[in-house]
Amino acid sequence: MKLGEMFNLSNKVAVVTGGSVGLGAQMAAGLAEAGANLVIAARKVDRCLNTCSELEKEYGVSTLPAACDVSKAEDCERLINEAVGRFGRIDILVNNAGATWGADSLDFPMDRWSRVIDINLTGLYRLSMLVARKMKEQGGGKIINITSLAGFMGTPPEIQNTVPYNASKGAVITLTKDLAVKWARYGINVNAIAPGYFPTDMSSGLLKKTIDLVMPRIPLNRLGSDHDLKGAVVFLSSAASDYITGQCLVVDGGMMAGG
Repeated sequence: MKLGEMFNLSNKVAVVTGGSVGLGAQMAAGLAEAGANLVIAARKVDRCLNTCSELEKEYGVSTLPAACDVSKAEDCERLINEAVGRFGRIDILVNNAGATWGADSLDFPMDRWSRVIDINLTGLYRLSMLVARKMKEQGGGKIINITSLAGFMGTPPEIQNTVPYNASKGAVITLTKDLAVKWARYGINVNAIAPGYFPTDMSSGLLKKTIDLVMPRIPLNRLGSDHDLKGAVVFLSSAASDYITGQCLVVDGGMMAGG
């Protein structure tokens, strides 16, 4: 297979949760540019409509906006039914939907803990399991879980006082490895991407407060841009990564290397 063919996603169907804004929208654009048709899922469907319209206009792909809270089983089931009903299959799942909450680790509100875990871990697994059943029937597929640098290490409270977020992202890294082993027999590759510091709707407020603490820790001396995840998600979604599973690709400007 020639290199250009390896990265070509024409006629593939990708579902991106949390795909209407931020990192999800960036990755959806990368997949669309590579030729994939997109199902853009998020809790606010109006944002999904806007993103779908932009992708169709820019890249000429087919899209489907879908309302989905991944912490709700009925939403996950409806999302899959709508995607398969429209496109007939699901080739790629990008589990990007996420939530966070900041509070003192000695007095963290447990209802917020549960909400973050329900979305970032339980919801991610539930949707992956449901999609994997479809992928098994069709002979394979690619699942990409979006985790975080925070899943590898502790963070000073001055930078990131988000205990359930960090815990959930660490669990996603291990879950990625476990599902990769369990689902390899069905032709399903399961990998993860761990972004470093990217300014998004969810993180920009915190970054403004902590930028002087964060920047000295990034060897490339910049935050992630609006295109730095496109290549990573296309690679893990394409034939170029067919012999890679259970791995976590860190996209962090060298922060992990610096310790």
